[in-house]
Amino acid sequence: MSDSPTEHAAARAADRPMSPFLIWRWHVTMATSILHRATGAALYLGALVLVGWGAALAGGPGAYGAYMGVLGSPVGLVVLAGLSVCLFFHMANGIRHLVWDFGAGFRPRTADATAWLVLAFGALAALGYWAYALLGAR
Repeated sequence: MSDSPTEHAAARAADRPMSPFLIWRWHVTMATSILHRATGAALYLGALVLVGWGAALAGGPGAYGAYMGVLGSPVGLVVLAGLSVCLFFHMANGIRHLVWDFGAGFRPRTADATAWLVLAFGALAALGYWAYALLGAR
């Protein structure tokens, strides 16, 4: 039996733990964990959109009109709608994490049910917000 450096390195690599997404089947609680991080990062983009809005407001009517024209464009509305989904999902999942901090909600069935609830809330709350904003505020 040879004890070459290549064989030794391969044996060490096989002993290392693998990332969970490589060995576990995907499930809703894993998805919400990943989405929580992704939506948190997306909300930084939302903060920049808000800063841009404030800067445009301070820049006067021309700058504000131009910025609102970009936000009111189809691409701008898609970005704003996506940010609203991120906001509502991240908020609901944050409350879910707060409940976990108190030691509740860890049973697999409860965790799965609350994960689905958080996903549904994020989508439905954003849909309700945009329905009100586009139809109800007239």
